[in-house]
Amino acid sequence: MSIPAFTVVIPARLASTRLPNKPLADIGGHPMIVRVAERAHASSARRTVVATDAAAVAEACAAHGVEAVITRADHPSGTDRLAEVATLLGLADDDIVVNVQGDEPLIDPNLIDEVALYLAAHPDCAIATAAHPLDDVAEVFNPNVVKVVCDNLGRALYFSRAPIPWARDAWTAVPTQPAASATVPLPAMPVLRHIGLYAYRAGFLRRFPTLAVAPIEQTEALEQLRAMWHGERIGVLVTAAAPAPGVDTQADLERVRALWAGSVAQEGP
Repeated sequence: MSIPAFTVVIPARLASTRLPNKPLADIGGHPMIVRVAERAHASSARRTVVATDAAAVAEACAAHGVEAVITRADHPSGTDRLAEVATLLGLADDDIVVNVQGDEPLIDPNLIDEVALYLAAHPDCAIATAAHPLDDVAEVFNPNVVKVVCDNLGRALYFSRAPIPWARDAWTAVPTQPAASATVPLPAMPVLRHIGLYAYRAGFLRRFPTLAVAPIEQTEALEQLRAMWHGERIGVLVTAAAPAPGVDTQADLERVRALWAGSVAQEGP
């Protein structure tokens, strides 16, 4: 199956509690949001659009030839922001929209294509996303690392910040948050870390803001659970390797700057 036509939308809010003005942080002479858009441009997307509520972000995009739209500032979630963009762009209900996070300047363009293709190949799903097996038990027990369990057709059964599936026999005596020095075996069944990359059908995006907030969504603080609560299916593309790191903190930013500089050096003049 060939890669379908799709649009990449990159939400970018200027406000950030851990890293102020994050979309405008410099990476190799360009704002981070521009670096993310460059990665999206390297995919098969027919169009790449930054969605922001900040004029400064839109101006930075315009200065580097990146299309941007101004959205409302009162959206309760990133998916709500995407829903507005789907309407602003006049997308048809069957059009595919890939949500690339604005703090992923090293995202693999091939992964963007693969998630779009996965959704196109699974018409029973309203959403497609990605995951990879964890090989570090500390990440399994880290509530900031979201895990997903899938059925035999690759559809999500549940997303959680807790260690799922729980390895009863291996972890009977393990506390819910073992000390860093604890020796905890990985279960025989792979634990999948959710990768925050989504493909949606535009029709579902427009319907999402009309869905009532779900109790499990509020409990886990994971908005994708709202779709599942209301009976929508989420297809999960499982990849072998972890994606390149994103940027949440100043330390993350410094690491990504170093990785970006290293990749440029390898490419040469």
